[in-house]
Amino acid sequence: MSDTDIRQRLAAILAADGVGYSRLMALDERATLTALDAARAVFSCAIESHQGRVIDMAGDSVLAVFDTATGAVSASLVIQAQLAAHSSEVPGDSQLQFRIGVHLGDVIEKADGTVYGDGVNIAARLQGLAEPGGVTVSDSIRTAVRGKVSAAFDDQGEQSVKNIAEPVRAFRLKTTVSTVSRPTHMAKEIEQEIRFCSTADGVRLAYSSIGNGSTVVKTGNWLTHLEYDLISPFMRGHWIALAKDHTLIRYDPRGSGLSDWDFDEMSLDSFVSDLETVVDASGAERFALLGMSQGCAVSIAYAARHPDRVTRLFLYGGFAQGFYRRPQTTETQKQSFEAMLTLTRLGWGQDNPAFRQMFTSQFAPDATKEQADWFNDMQRIAVSPENAVRYMIAVAQFDVSELLPQVKAPTLVCHSRDDARVPFDLGRRIAGAIPGARLVPLQSRNHILLPTEPAFARFDDELQHFLSGKLGY
Repeated sequence: MSDTDIRQRLAAILAADGVGYSRLMALDERATLTALDAARAVFSCAIESHQGRVIDMAGDSVLAVFDTATGAVSASLVIQAQLAAHSSEVPGDSQLQFRIGVHLGDVIEKADGTVYGDGVNIAARLQGLAEPGGVTVSDSIRTAVRGKVSAAFDDQGEQSVKNIAEPVRAFRLKTTVSTVSRPTHMAKEIEQEIRFCSTADGVRLAYSSIGNGSTVVKTGNWLTHLEYDLISPFMRGHWIALAKDHTLIRYDPRGSGLSDWDFDEMSLDSFVSDLETVVDASGAERFALLGMSQGCAVSIAYAARHPDRVTRLFLYGGFAQGFYRRPQTTETQKQSFEAMLTLTRLGWGQDNPAFRQMFTSQFAPDATKEQADWFNDMQRIAVSPENAVRYMIAVAQFDVSELLPQVKAPTLVCHSRDDARVPFDLGRRIAGAIPGARLVPLQSRNHILLPTEPAFARFDDELQHFLSGKLGY
């Protein structure tokens, strides 16, 4: 082998292994293999979306390499959160859990992409020190990501590990995606129950139910994550308010959050089908439907198709026609959109949030630095670069304008007057075309309302009054 066939470099290595895999195979081979396939899909999606590369996935083990430590740690946290959600309904002694170890060190990479060396060996030993469902990292990882990921480090001290000459200082990640920064009062107020269902084309969707009372279904839109949305500095206030008097059903649409990221079709019809699948799986018969942003068009299509099931329709920040379908869209604007698609492919998954900050400044131009940083991270966690592009293209083709007169449910439309992402006029047109719909302009320029602005409270008040039938609704 020549020197040009190998190279030595610094890389972050993720090593994972199933816990009790042989025992589970002996108990139920078919169920264990199904769980293993699902777990492999979770690993593959999270690793790819965090700019990593799978090196090996033999048996119940996984080995991956990342160019950055933050990518490796962030992927590990997302993987463990998603695996926990997927197995939430499986008895504890039947769950397929994984231990994950992460190390930053030198590796030797061959021309065919395989890697080996002490960097790989140490990651594998750290994996053995992790708890089932947990992540253990080396001191080099802790140093590289401190202040860059939302996790605390529990020092396990110097560890003597097999085939490694020097002791390795190990740290257990104390905080996972599902618990990071969650206020204590929220945990008491909201108990989220996450379940999964499958669409006719085989896409596995994650949905949840919180609160008690009459049912409200929130239509999925992009950049959602069932776990993260409950700790969101933007949305959690809305969900807490709704859950006090209602059973709120939310879900991550295909390609986003805890739902499958690998699928064939992404279109208006597939999104409406996703909503139909979740509604049927949840057992909801008649319910109020809440649509936000892109979810408004999906909600309108569903309400027109199922007038017997939708009791009320609340739409915020939406549009009936996607970018490509609007008559006012110019050729120059289309060229700019195409350029944005290219930039999304290249910049969405990078550790540097500069590109995603462009989206954040459109969604919430008045956000604080803390809120903006959170949303920048949320974008990468919620959707991969590939699916972000697919979503943008699919939504640009939406057109439910002909369905607006067919909506029979009482409808309330709210829209920020100076919305920097979706122009106010698009919301006004929806209200003007749905029979009897009422329009409430909100004094804000944020597409995602901030808890500190008066429009946030106005939104909640209008929604609660609308759902309760007060004020003439």
